[in-house]
Amino acid sequence: MDCHRLLAQALSARVAEVVPEPTPLHELRQLSERVGRRVLLKREDLTPIFSFKLRGAYNRIALLDDEQKARGIIAASAGNHAQGVAYAARVLGIDALLVMPRTTPEIKVEAVRRHGAKLALVGEDYSEAEAMCARMVANSGMTPIHAYDDREVIAGQATIALETMRQTASDFASIFVPIGGGGLAGGIASVIKAVAPRIKVYGVEPDDSDAMSRSIRAGRRIALERVGSFADGVAVRMVGENTFALCRKYLDECITVTVDEICSAIKDVFVDTRAILEPAGALAIAGLKRLARACGVPAGTAIAIASGANVDFDRLGSIAERSGVVAQGRSTAAPSTSHLIVAQPKS
Repeated sequence: MDCHRLLAQALSARVAEVVPEPTPLHELRQLSERVGRRVLLKREDLTPIFSFKLRGAYNRIALLDDEQKARGIIAASAGNHAQGVAYAARVLGIDALLVMPRTTPEIKVEAVRRHGAKLALVGEDYSEAEAMCARMVANSGMTPIHAYDDREVIAGQATIALETMRQTASDFASIFVPIGGGGLAGGIASVIKAVAPRIKVYGVEPDDSDAMSRSIRAGRRIALERVGSFADGVAVRMVGENTFALCRKYLDECITVTVDEICSAIKDVFVDTRAILEPAGALAIAGLKRLARACGVPAGTAIAIASGANVDFDRLGSIAERSGVVAQGRSTAAPSTSHLIVAQPKS
């Protein structure tokens, strides 16, 4: 799966049926002043499900044939993919069953229920929910909709890159993208490199859920023994086969960030926009700030993807408390280039 093939799939994706207008780009003026670069936030938190995940889920489901739709659909998810599948299933009139970890934030669980999908809460993390989902597929015959390692899902997420380039006439130097399973990062990196290879693409992970960084460094997919739960939306033990290949080939670098840095990024976005992102949704800003401190962000405009805003209200107190740690110089990890994992040389 090369970048030009994925570009063609993204251009024909059916995402506009549920996201009819491009999500906006908002300038983060105060953050821009601090890092010395113009920073634009791509507001994927403003889709109907407050997450980018609607794009890939809808594109995949809309392309199913009648027989696949009649069997119903099933998906494992850490939360936002489940919302995307449930929303798409309601729009398209398809029965859906979502398998989610018991640790999924209540705001995501309730959103799935509101869309009318059936729900099973299983296991402690995404990997355990995914394993149960695979067994249920075998027993039920339902059509599985993978959260990230599916070409049509990846193509749906890649429409974010198409929108961003149209909105800016490709006049930006770098783009920062969260990584969980790798569908968003793989899709965006592929389209960017197919159209404007001069643009630097950075993937960002929590340092306690860094499966992609470790895999790129090892040259093969690595399974983590455990993952952190703070950024639940990207808590994946092993990245996808397709997504690993794309990220390894097309990402310029992977950056890992701490929980304190994520909380600080949530605050930065709030200060500039009054929006509150979920931890996974603020990864791109956290990565941009880490790069700025470590070795500098490339000259020119920087884009950061705000991937979601589905955070339980009762978590905001602890996020606010930790958001000042980095600014006060008490972060558990000092800025260093050790948190920058250079991707494989491009072929």
